[in-house]
Amino acid sequence: MSRVHDALRKAEKRMAGAAPPAAESHAEARPPRPPYIPPAPVSTAAVAEPALLDGLIDLIPVIPYDPSPEALLIDPNHPDEAPTEEFRTLRTRLNHMQSMQPIHTAVITSPSPAEGKSFAAVNFAMAEAQLAGNYTLLCDFDFRRPIIHNMMKTDRSPGITDYLLGKIPLHQAIRRIAGTNLFIMPAGEAVINPLELLNLKEVKQMLDRLPSVFNWVILDSPPLLFAADANLLGTLCHGTILVVRIGSTTIDSITRAMQSLCQNNVLGIIVNGARRGELYSKYTYYHSYYSPKDKVAEEEEEEEEES
Repeated sequence: MSRVHDALRKAEKRMAGAAPPAAESHAEARPPRPPYIPPAPVSTAAVAEPALLDGLIDLIPVIPYDPSPEALLIDPNHPDEAPTEEFRTLRTRLNHMQSMQPIHTAVITSPSPAEGKSFAAVNFAMAEAQLAGNYTLLCDFDFRRPIIHNMMKTDRSPGITDYLLGKIPLHQAIRRIAGTNLFIMPAGEAVINPLELLNLKEVKQMLDRLPSVFNWVILDSPPLLFAADANLLGTLCHGTILVVRIGSTTIDSITRAMQSLCQNNVLGIIVNGARRGELYSKYTYYHSYYSPKDKVAEEEEEEEEES
């Protein structure tokens, strides 16, 4: 019996000692697995463009500053006018917010049509662009009823939709206003499915990359209560600015517009359509009292009295 046990022990030892070489020889016989190579992305203008952002400014075409008279834009040559001062105040407040948190992209919208969202978007962008070195990009994301190209008297296409569809590179969708830091991106050719186009990943990629070139990216979008475009764009940007009009916008529409936003990222509300009442009359009095012309006249009177 002891011989049987000894034989079993010797057999077990031989099997235990022979197992690893067998496994090693099996592993050596297996051919090496080739490295995984991910599939190449689809080659479109929107995807292949990020490397060009460093030199984007130099590639953008320049157009003359010739706004439409109906656009009611602020005049950079008359900074003491009351409307110009109001948009400079808005600029100061938003730039202060920007210094406290990373805010570079903002959607400007309204609850309903005809409340002045495009007017506010263009004038705010112009006020920002008046600061030295403050590159500001104004984008017309209202693909349903675009108007910025008419206000600036330029072509609607090429623009945003052309770029998103991969038809043109990014710099061809933008124009620079001559002699300013203001850049505009028109809506582009008409599309039958604006909301589906906004759901493309290229929209988010573009809005994420543009702040590396522009300090402010301002988006004009459709009204909140008439299309879902502004709601979607609000989730892709750092904040939303709501424009309301005195005598037109109701409290109910403001409430519903605020509730429709997917994120609580409202930066503020612009009240449009104020009459030239007490505020403007006091503003005019203050600036006329301290105007440079009056100061020159006073100095001339003092010189005449001394002589």
